[in-house]
Amino acid sequence: MKRIVPILLLGVLATGRPAVAQSLLSAPPDPSAVTVARLHYGGGGDWYWGNSALPNLLEFVRNRTPVPIRPGPPPTVELTSPDLWNYPILYVTGHGNIRFTPEEIGILRRYLTTGGFLIANDSYGLDDAFRREIARVFPDHPLVEIPWDYGLYRCYFELANGPPKIHEHDNRPAQGFGIFIEKRLVCFYAYESDIGDGWEDPEVHGDSEESRRSALELGANLILWSLLQ
Repeated sequence: MKRIVPILLLGVLATGRPAVAQSLLSAPPDPSAVTVARLHYGGGGDWYWGNSALPNLLEFVRNRTPVPIRPGPPPTVELTSPDLWNYPILYVTGHGNIRFTPEEIGILRRYLTTGGFLIANDSYGLDDAFRREIARVFPDHPLVEIPWDYGLYRCYFELANGPPKIHEHDNRPAQGFGIFIEKRLVCFYAYESDIGDGWEDPEVHGDSEESRRSALELGANLILWSLLQ
């Protein structure tokens, strides 16, 4: 998997200057532009949940950060598709069951250990299935809670309290979990936060502007961190 990070992006992140980022947005199309692909998984869960979430996130990243975003709607991909390797970031969400085949387990393991990054969002009801399946992918690398002082939460936008709490669900605190392979974060799992719903159009869930902005800022940080770590 080819992972290209524009040199100017590194400079912008070092300075943290939005004006410099804005100048990048007016530059010619960048061949290293990225997108986030939605993962179409098996098992019966609603992998398609949240139609406006990824388009809104990518528009936010395009307008508010120096990351060049590929034009067009976010793609949907299955693990067995050859197109998988064109997308450095996968997004998985839903409310129900996930079930990977043995072939898909091997593919996802190879994807994540060769440069890919997975953003997983429990939109309520996904937790048991996701934890079970990601443990099959990495049986020797458990999900661990990511501390609030980890670089992900301040690599561009400051999220001093970790993941925002978008929806109540089981009234537990929002948490961000991850899997690290040789010190690289390869998977981020948003639990009791529901950042995906926070990315959606405001009228879908009626979340406050502040909540939605925090969710979008975390999403942007995830994309940046996946490219720079």
